[in-house]
Amino acid sequence: MTEGNNVLEGDAAGSGERPAGGPPGEPAEKRENGDSKVTVAEKTSAPGAEEEVEFVHPEGGWGWVVMLASMWCNGSVFGIQNAFGLLFLSLLREFGDEKDPDLQFRTAWVGSLSMGMIFFCSPIVSVFTDMLGCRVTAVGGAAVGLVGLLASSFVSSLGPLYFTYGIVFACGCSFAYQPSLVILGHYFKKRLGLVNGIVTAGSSIFTITLPFVLSSLLEKVGLQNTMRVLCILMFIVMLAGFTYKPLLPVKPTHSQPGVSRLRQIFNVKIWKSWGYRIWAFGIPAALYGYFVPYVHLMKHVEERFGPETNKEILLMCIGITSFVGRLIFGIVADYIDGVNKVFLQVTSFFIIGIMSMMIPLCHIFGGLIAVCLLMGLFDGCFICIMAPIAFELVGSEDVSQAIGFLLGLMSVPMIVGPPIAGSLRDTLGRYDEAFYLAGIPPMIGGALLCLIPWVEAKRKRAEKEEAAGKEADVTEKMMEHEKAQADTPHKTGESVL
Repeated sequence: MTEGNNVLEGDAAGSGERPAGGPPGEPAEKRENGDSKVTVAEKTSAPGAEEEVEFVHPEGGWGWVVMLASMWCNGSVFGIQNAFGLLFLSLLREFGDEKDPDLQFRTAWVGSLSMGMIFFCSPIVSVFTDMLGCRVTAVGGAAVGLVGLLASSFVSSLGPLYFTYGIVFACGCSFAYQPSLVILGHYFKKRLGLVNGIVTAGSSIFTITLPFVLSSLLEKVGLQNTMRVLCILMFIVMLAGFTYKPLLPVKPTHSQPGVSRLRQIFNVKIWKSWGYRIWAFGIPAALYGYFVPYVHLMKHVEERFGPETNKEILLMCIGITSFVGRLIFGIVADYIDGVNKVFLQVTSFFIIGIMSMMIPLCHIFGGLIAVCLLMGLFDGCFICIMAPIAFELVGSEDVSQAIGFLLGLMSVPMIVGPPIAGSLRDTLGRYDEAFYLAGIPPMIGGALLCLIPWVEAKRKRAEKEEAAGKEADVTEKMMEHEKAQADTPHKTGESVL
């Protein structure tokens, strides 16, 4: 979902140490890292003073390898998560009767818990990335995810899956995923939009192809062996993490007082912005119904059109148009100034909500394909516009923590939404009402987001008025000071000549 959010220009904005050089004529200390040289701080004559210069991004070189590694990580993590609908059906058959309503409710919790934990861990992952660096965090996370997925293939009941798949595997994915976005800013600046689009396209490509692979594997080798095959993807993610060569130093925290370190790790400054507050709570409000189609659409199709229906094509449609939407709306957003980009996100939420409500009304499979195509297109819009909005609301220095906290808040609706939908299906005997209700939260959240441009415009007007008032006060004081200086000779009896 939120797999395409490259939230900063690397760790340069908040690394605490920036590459700098000394005055002209003085030698600058340099170190080679990856395929480029990074000029580090050169101390000047003033104690503790450093002259800073802008870090020059390689814009390629080893960065292309990092881009491909990040693309594989995004594809593996969210490809597996988005294909849970197929694993959901196999889990029902493996651990009981797929028509058992209680089993359906309990099984849905496995997928929703897994997706929710990826976002819930995001604020913690930000801290570890700052302290340990992208490479250590990503490799360690992928290793944990691999262990969790491998352990899931050996369980013989549904209960342990909540821990092995829903928590261990998901937490590992979270720690592997976020550094794959941060590291891109070490290598790219001018091409960051293009690279981010390619990287996030990995999840779309895997979402398109993986359902067909999983369907064949589940039929031929069974659920347990299919999970073991998926472990290969996570093993490659772990190897990919070794390519994350940082070009910027990790934040120095050992020499700072305890309070300063806490303020550096947990940034409370972002919550002073009313625009960010509305955004941070409006988006989670919109997501209570977002993950419902990914979990329950496959089962709904079986009940409506029969078990032999080629249901995997629906996930493929969502993946294809989501990929197209990221490219199209990413370009469109470049031509929209300021927080007016929020209106693109509002539009996407309204369309997603309407499409969710349209799912039960589709009694022809072709109509369901059209619904999934539109849903995927605006899903791509919602994802690609996240980072630009964050930059507009909090600025580049605080954008990493802003996205991290937002993803953490998003975990709640991602976890509870699908089980609620499953419970409604168990009670009413069909999915129609569940999909109708799943379309309401995106519309409510979208309506809340409409307040952001108004709040931000009001804030900017207040800042301009305050700045104008301060300027007037300064001018008045300067005039009074000049007048006092002019009057001083007369008061002391001295000649003005």
